[in-house]
Amino acid sequence: MINDKQALVLTGLMVGGIFVFGVLKALDNFVVLTVLTIIFFTIVLSIFSNRWKKKNKE
Repeated sequence: MINDKQALVLTGLMVGGIFVFGVLKALDNFVVLTVLTIIFFTIVLSIFSNRWKKKNKE
């Protein structure tokens, strides 16, 4: 999936998006919520996938 640096960049992008769209009161928009949710699940799945692969290598 994605490596640790990419996960950090996506996390920063997600936090920035939540902040900006929260200030603009646009978090009720379906497209914004969909994009932020996809970014979140990508990060979570990547973290679990990387940890599982590292565990199996040992």
